[in-house]
Amino acid sequence: MENDTMGEDMSRIGVSSKRVPDLMKALVYDTYGTPEVLRLEDVTVPTPKEHEVLIEVHATSINSWDWDLLLGQPFVTRIGAVRKPRYPILGADVAGTFVAVGGAAGQFQVGDRVFGDLSACNWGGFAEYVCASETALTPIPAGITYVQAAAIPQAAVLALQGLRNRGTLQQGQRILINGAGGGVGTFALQYAKLHGAEVTCVDYGEKLEMLQALGSDHVIDYRNEDYTAQGITYDVILDVIGNRKVTALKRALRSGGRYVMIGGPMGRIVLNLLWAPIVSKLENKKISVLVHRPNAEDQSEWIELVESGHVIPIIDQQYPLREAPQAFRDMGAGRVKGKTIIIMKE
Repeated sequence: MENDTMGEDMSRIGVSSKRVPDLMKALVYDTYGTPEVLRLEDVTVPTPKEHEVLIEVHATSINSWDWDLLLGQPFVTRIGAVRKPRYPILGADVAGTFVAVGGAAGQFQVGDRVFGDLSACNWGGFAEYVCASETALTPIPAGITYVQAAAIPQAAVLALQGLRNRGTLQQGQRILINGAGGGVGTFALQYAKLHGAEVTCVDYGEKLEMLQALGSDHVIDYRNEDYTAQGITYDVILDVIGNRKVTALKRALRSGGRYVMIGGPMGRIVLNLLWAPIVSKLENKKISVLVHRPNAEDQSEWIELVESGHVIPIIDQQYPLREAPQAFRDMGAGRVKGKTIIIMKE
């Protein structure tokens, strides 16, 4: 059924739009738990505010942050939402088409293809339509698919900020990526190799062949070897997993080296923050925890790299929205190589 009421509401706030339905399919949840609490429902299509746009979502991807918010663990994810989830619809990475533009939004036009990270815009990507601030979005070039674009926003930007902003990436550096087989790691590996680094990747043995094919100079199965106990030191350690103590990590850093923590248990994050000034002062080794800063400029850098063929988004599997709970199970089991994509239109 076409939505005449919604069209009238949009006219009052000065939007240009194509006609959209009253309802949309969305993956919702109202209690913390395993993927079994997720359910597919018909919900009302949102209306964009003045500085927002309405996007028809074609593809989205799952990030570890989605998993944490689903479980409500660590407990810090429940700040301001202790008993029930703050966001009834998860999903930060989206790629789609503008169908409505708010009265004060003028950067894009209806019909434009865009992608972005909505983690600062109330999430909602696991749905057929979502509202977002236009400042969170980046155009998709003609040669890039929605699936490719949906793989980029959060994981690629984290990789870029970890290496460029905190890791002072330089040619010839020796870099180790712990947890290299996921979304962040596969982007970080390719970016580091583009800049002439010697890269060592650590992950499950089942992912090592893929990492070698992407250009990793050395691979380590963490179940068989401890990279902090090999007597090798690195200029930069980018850690997506956070499964080693600072006392071990600093052994694997050269003097002047940097350890950048992107993910890991909350207790380990807190300890790293406490140890950081001590290690820096006594051993000239930097320990830091990356604070994610989603932004359109970093997304633009990545989409240019993908368009030029210098970087390939690694996509493990694609699921229709109705099978998204299984995609979450795969994420929780650590089986995903690169990114998992959710397709809205079958």
